[in-house]
Amino acid sequence: MRFCEFNLTPTIKPIKPIKPLNPQQSRVANLKRNVDTAKKAYKAEKDRQTVANAQQLVQK
Repeated sequence: MRFCEFNLTPTIKPIKPIKPLNPQQSRVANLKRNVDTAKKAYKAEKDRQTVANAQQLVQK
């Protein structure tokens, strides 16, 4: 495909720059990210404990 054909394709949209967050928005975004990370860590630990408990039952 040629470059001029890319320019005529309606599905390609120009990328808009993202403005930097102000301090309040940055804090909220960071807190949301921390919530997601904590949920994943909790699920991983719970799964690890479940597997460890099942392995102990199999060994008995």
